[in-house]
Amino acid sequence: MTFASLGLIDPLLRTLDDLQYSIPTPVQAQAIPAVLKGRDLMAAAQTGTGKTAGFALPVLQRLTLEGHAVASNSVRALIMVPTRELAEQVLQSFLTYGPNLPLRSYAVYGGVSINPQMMALRKGVDVLVATPGRLLDLYRQNAVKFNQLQVLVLDEADRMLDLGFADELDALFAALPKKRQTLLFSATFSEAIRGLAGELLRDPLSIEVSPRNAAASTVKQWVVTVDKKRKTELFLHLLSQRQWGQVLVFVKTRSGVDQLVETLEARGITSDAIHGDRPQPSRLRALARFKSAEVQVLVATDVAARGLDIDDLPQVVNFDLPIVAEDYVHRIGRTGRAGTTGEAVSLVSADEVDQLAAIETLIQQVLPRDDEPTFIPDHRVPVTKLGGQIIKKPKKPKKPKTASGKGKIHLGNWFDEGSKTPTPRKP
Repeated sequence: MTFASLGLIDPLLRTLDDLQYSIPTPVQAQAIPAVLKGRDLMAAAQTGTGKTAGFALPVLQRLTLEGHAVASNSVRALIMVPTRELAEQVLQSFLTYGPNLPLRSYAVYGGVSINPQMMALRKGVDVLVATPGRLLDLYRQNAVKFNQLQVLVLDEADRMLDLGFADELDALFAALPKKRQTLLFSATFSEAIRGLAGELLRDPLSIEVSPRNAAASTVKQWVVTVDKKRKTELFLHLLSQRQWGQVLVFVKTRSGVDQLVETLEARGITSDAIHGDRPQPSRLRALARFKSAEVQVLVATDVAARGLDIDDLPQVVNFDLPIVAEDYVHRIGRTGRAGTTGEAVSLVSADEVDQLAAIETLIQQVLPRDDEPTFIPDHRVPVTKLGGQIIKKPKKPKKPKTASGKGKIHLGNWFDEGSKTPTPRKP
């Protein structure tokens, strides 16, 4: 199968040829013809399988062929994403695929000034990539209008709900025209998202090119158990002993990210951080430095799990396990992309066994353990089995109380040390 056989127009085919895209991925092969026909779509595919092109290419083609001029402050295709990083990545995809097309694409998100975004929208844009909060702000200030909207794409909608955007989404959905094409693309679909799809989509085509919530088969995964207080020490040991090159490390909290970066820098290991407290220019600069190999270790919270597109990233480390099991799939999906192989190791302490069991239930496999001999934890991590079962070691039986001994009370009498006859207790 070729991209030409999917019905794409010559300008797109020339661009794909320049990019050396020869054979469509499974999700692209199924999604592109359906989107070109105007079908609503719900597609589940592992991250790194080319799902962005699965909606970007046919959306660009439909907008080009229909040829309507976009009015001031209006938008023809709206792509909603959960994070700034993903917004930039998706915008870059549209710009990459559409240089030979007479279309304008733009992205809006929080963390930066709203005024330049309002100015850019005055000309109208064919494709707008947006995070929900900033988009709602722009809509309420009449900076963006939806009367010309033809296509709505929800990319990683489950993450939008995880991040608390439910109210913003409801307000935006109410403002959109009822007559439109709606597409949902994600690596995972929660039950809440499936319910949302039932409300928004009309007779959708459902595509699942991989098992639901599956982890990428191109990623080798394993666990190293360790006491929580020794995680930093273990990470430094693995980084040196296994001679890792570039590493993407996920840490649960923003303060934890900063502490690890500070420790790495103190040891002469170039590193940078991405988390919600850092301004957007700083986050983009950190990602650019990592992509250009200026830094060896990029440390991030889950804000970076969806939206980081890094070529040939060999190693992902879960310094802390995620609270939401689905985020594990997205974290490790930063490696092993586009057919390449990668590794993902999780440093797990005893208090994370419930998260470990939830992850293994989600991906339907028990992660192998490869413990480091000098880091065997004092607080052992219980064995886990599929189905969320945790095998805890039986507690040692309590020793029976003796009838005699120093300081023991027995039938109201005190026993003196070395005496066989009880001495009556004084009143």
